[in-house]
Amino acid sequence: MATHTEGAQSLALAMVAASGPPLLLIDGDLNLMTASASFSRDFHIDVSGSLGRSIFGLDDGQWDTPQLHVLLNATLVGPSDADTFEMNLDSDFRDPRRLVVSASKLDYGDEENIRLILAVTDVTDARAIASLMKETLQQKAVLFQELQHRIANSLQIIASIIMESSRRVGTEEARSHLHEAHTRVLSVAMLQDQLAAASSEDVEMAAYLARLCASLATSMIRDADQLSLTVDADDSSVAAEASVSLGLIVTELVINALKHAFPDQRAGKIVVGYHSTGDEWTLSVDDDGVGMPKAGAETKPGLGSYVIEALAKQLNAHVELDETGQGAHVRITHTRNEQQPPIGANGVRPPERAGAV
Repeated sequence: MATHTEGAQSLALAMVAASGPPLLLIDGDLNLMTASASFSRDFHIDVSGSLGRSIFGLDDGQWDTPQLHVLLNATLVGPSDADTFEMNLDSDFRDPRRLVVSASKLDYGDEENIRLILAVTDVTDARAIASLMKETLQQKAVLFQELQHRIANSLQIIASIIMESSRRVGTEEARSHLHEAHTRVLSVAMLQDQLAAASSEDVEMAAYLARLCASLATSMIRDADQLSLTVDADDSSVAAEASVSLGLIVTELVINALKHAFPDQRAGKIVVGYHSTGDEWTLSVDDDGVGMPKAGAETKPGLGSYVIEALAKQLNAHVELDETGQGAHVRITHTRNEQQPPIGANGVRPPERAGAV
């Protein structure tokens, strides 16, 4: 038994001395038996004069900390599994260091020859880098939010300039084009403003669509008792980049419905929906207005149709138009692992009405 214990202890001494990571071998009285060369090098300590002495006397007592006392005593009486904690190492000669210290008890089956191994890792630089990265990311987030607000404000100014210019042009056609440009710039400004208030990570669709539709209703619905714009969405979230495309699609479809689905002061309602299951999702815009032009009616696809098609394709989704029932019902659908049909396949396009944007 004694031979086995002595052989195991000799092996432990050799392994600690040759260890790459900083290690200390300590006896049951918490006296230092040996230290790895890496420990002496990393912490600038000559341990030759401390061998056989209390571990707490290292570096003129700089290692005599309450945390280390608790750790080593708990390891002596506890299980042999490693226990870890962090501690600050203050020195009169060097900058303070942040250490991760792990202690484990070597089990020889001989309670009279207890040995502890103490592993020490200097994480000062790693913690400083992590703190700097966190601070940098926070500053970046603040700057990004400020940039979003500035872009939204700039777009609103541009929209105002376009509207003012439309009052000065001489032809109705030019005035109509400027009004359309004003509407689109204003819609992008509203989206930008919504995103500025949202996280730069995932966006909750219910809240996002509610804010967007509230902005659209405020700017385009004169009588809320006559026309309503509501949202029916689940609690799913999407990436911020995808939310931009979805928001632009909703804006185009809602503006189109508000301009053409309810002529002659007709009352009605528009419902924007978003529901997802796993990787599959559907964005819908339904109205109970006059519906699509009858077959043979002259309609010319407007810019809005091409915008919706391009955005849907970007999302790997397809556009569906349901003309059954009253009004117009548009679905933008993404199906998991399905080869998406081309936008406009089978003659299906986003809803177009005479003079649609």
